[in-house]
Amino acid sequence: MMEALKRILRMIKFEHTLFALPLAFAGAVVGADGWPGWWNCLFILLAMVGARSAAMSFNRLVDLPFDEKNPRTRDREIPAGLLGRGAVWCFLWSSIALFFLSALALGRWCLYLSPIALMVILGYSYTKRFTWACHIFLGLSLAIAPAGGFLAVTGTVKMPVVVLSLGVLFWVAGFDIIYACQDVSFDRKMGLCSLPAWVGQGRALAVSTLFHLLSFLLFVAAGWMDGLSWPYFVGTAAVGVLLVWEHLIVSGGKLERIDLAFFTINSYVSVLLLAGVIAATGIA
Repeated sequence: MMEALKRILRMIKFEHTLFALPLAFAGAVVGADGWPGWWNCLFILLAMVGARSAAMSFNRLVDLPFDEKNPRTRDREIPAGLLGRGAVWCFLWSSIALFFLSALALGRWCLYLSPIALMVILGYSYTKRFTWACHIFLGLSLAIAPAGGFLAVTGTVKMPVVVLSLGVLFWVAGFDIIYACQDVSFDRKMGLCSLPAWVGQGRALAVSTLFHLLSFLLFVAAGWMDGLSWPYFVGTAAVGVLLVWEHLIVSGGKLERIDLAFFTINSYVSVLLLAGVIAATGIA
């Protein structure tokens, strides 16, 4: 059982929870205008772990017919025969239960809205079958994080965190477009609807650049609307530098360093946003 769990965590790249978790905490800190409390922090953590684990395990299950045929993904745990689908389904339902129980602990509005959030993060896995806007749907899945953190603390959602969430949407959509450039030929062959497969790699990277510029401006606007102090804008400026670096790495279609661009740099983005919010609110 423990070996199966290790394989599941490796399959869903559990360590990449770092993409979304700092965003949820950033929303909570903004909502509390400081330290949101141990109770909120604990159950935001558990809710995010449950939500992301559910989304990733569901994605691996529904994408199995494609993963078995794609040279890049056929060595993943399920297509390679290292994990049975039954074990992954059990993990999926356990993750959903953790998500709902954590939402219950965070208050009635988090509980009421949790089924909608779950539909979004699970529904994303089907979008690539019918629309190039699949990247936007993935962005929406992570954009829920700061709004959810804010809601957990305040019981409501206000415009600054909505703008911050929109920034997250375009940031995630932008880097997902970059990642999808790896599978242009396969997606076209299978009739899948990624933006690079539809318009070509060069135009897709241009759209990604536009999305990241828009996300940077939205991050700045969110801080200005909420009246955050200068450390937040220092963190946002650092985020802008990282986004420029990400595009320099893949400029001209150079995808051999895509792991650096996709995983490493983007994990720093969410951490820097949280660090800026913490510094701006004066949490010791």
